[in-house]
This record gives sequence, structure tokens and C-alpha cells, in this order.
Amino acid sequence: MTAARRQTTTRPASAADARAYLDKALEFLRAAEDSLELGNRVAAAGNAVHAGIAAADAITAARATVVWKGEHSQSPAHLERVGGDDGRKAAPHLRRLLPLKNRAEYDPDPISAAEAKAAVTAAARMVRIAELTVKQVER
Repeated sequence: MTAARRQTTTRPASAADARAYLDKALEFLRAAEDSLELGNRVAAAGNAVHAGIAAADAITAARATVVWKGEHSQSPAHLERVGGDDGRKAAPHLRRLLPLKNRAEYDPDPISAAEAKAAVTAAARMVRIAELTVKQVER
């Protein structure tokens, strides 16, 4: 990827932005957990995906002062590249979540209970990593 292309797929972010993204991730995670408990599998998966994306933004904002603004399919590689050890730990969870994004938002096919539960688990793991990352930056 060229430097010009890389510049167009990220935007600057601050420690305050990292906290804001973490707060969003926590809110989406809570919605995902509540939806799962209610048996709303599509909402659980969709909110889990958004929690994971927001957690990734919190990690990269905290570690590299940038967030990804390109195609979501490329964001796990960005997370690994600029997010340090935390990004490398979180990226596999994001890779599990992203394939559910279009299915949860646009496709008529259902999300199974197992898929919804796995999505919420992956999101919870990402949010936990993001919480630790942001706390380190806020010290």
C-alpha cells in the first residue's frame, strides 16, 4: 500500500477519542448482551460487530493516534499493524466479527444462536482489551 493510499484510510485521533470509542464499544456490547439474552440474535450479532469496530478504534486511537476509515475488511490488518500487542490480540476477534456485519445488517438469512453467542463473546474480549489499552494511555 502506498503512503498516499494509507493516508486516505486513516484519520487522526486523540486519547480523548480513544475514550469516546471505548464508551461506544461498551454501549454496543451492552446492547449485544441484552439482545442475546432476549433471543434477538440478529441484533446481538449486529451490535457485537459494532462493539468490535469501536473497540478497534479505541485501541488504535490509544496506541497510534489514528483510526481506520477504509473498508472494514481491511481493518484487522491495520489493527495488527498499528495497535501494538493489544492490536495483535484483538485482531483475531475482529476477524470473527466482520463476516457477520452484512449478514446482520442486510441479508435475509438468520443468525444462529451459536453465531450470535460467539459474536458477543468475541466483542466482549475485544472490549476488554480496549479497556486495558485506554486505561494505560489515560494514566
